[in-house]
Amino acid sequence: MFQSKFLKEIQSQLPQNTSLIDAIATSLDISYDAAHRRTSLKSKLSIDECIILARSYHIALDGLFETTDKSYISVEKTKHIHNENELEAYFKNSYESLLPLLQQTDSRIIYSAKDIPLFYTIGDDILSRFKTYVWLKLLDNSFNTKTFEQFSPSVGLIKSAKALRSLYQDLNTTEIWDITTINSTLKQIHFYNQAGQISNTDALELCDALKRLIKTISERVDALSTQYKLYYNELLLMNNNVLVSTPNQQSLYVPFSILSYYLTSDAITCKQAEKYLNQQLQHSKLLNTSGEKEQRTFFNRMYAKVDALKQLISATQILDFE
Repeated sequence: MFQSKFLKEIQSQLPQNTSLIDAIATSLDISYDAAHRRTSLKSKLSIDECIILARSYHIALDGLFETTDKSYISVEKTKHIHNENELEAYFKNSYESLLPLLQQTDSRIIYSAKDIPLFYTIGDDILSRFKTYVWLKLLDNSFNTKTFEQFSPSVGLIKSAKALRSLYQDLNTTEIWDITTINSTLKQIHFYNQAGQISNTDALELCDALKRLIKTISERVDALSTQYKLYYNELLLMNNNVLVSTPNQQSLYVPFSILSYYLTSDAITCKQAEKYLNQQLQHSKLLNTSGEKEQRTFFNRMYAKVDALKQLISATQILDFE
């Protein structure tokens, strides 16, 4: 019973007209005849073979024994980051995880943006350097006393970050924002400026960089691109969940802690996440097709937040000289 249910679950994930026997033979590196014996239930799958198949098709073996209303899914969790080298490895692993999905024709992504999407703040500009600095300040104890001016990311870190960022360009993307999406970045600039870790000059420059990013996003909306859709939702709280969909597979990325995340390709879970995200979209306003007044109101409210912080920093700067 278990083996039959397990094989049916694998079959449900295979593309149409794909042979279950071929899939089992390839995954287990066994002959066609050996695979046929297992799919016809003439031979039992070994524990090792079950584990290999469960990993290949992201199936939670516990779920096959369900007798209650609880459900079990197979997830991966990225390693916790403690230093700059591990952050570089995180960017590389994320790139390798996303690349096979995003290279497929008709792949698409939905990003529920509680914070500015990661892809916008990884690269070699000052805002990207600041976000990397903040992450390492929170994750690496050796950064406790390091100021922003003292921080210079390694060439390898910048290279891996830019590679990950490149995946997001020209992708069929849907983002859900609120005007609070920029709040955490503003708070970080203000906090580290007040703590003496960032100079007033750099803090003001970071504010200008954030305004340039907002302008870039507004220009993408104005371009009426069919590849990029920006929704405004002021009712529901975003959570930084990311759903990647291809014709043959879906993958859901769920935040766990700073930068680290859970990843699942469980078909039922991804469909449930897609349904929930689509419900969010129904209660959101598509800015691409909204009138100019609504678009400008949305972006101007974010510009106003940035300008308010700039005024606060400038006022502090004047007081310091008095």
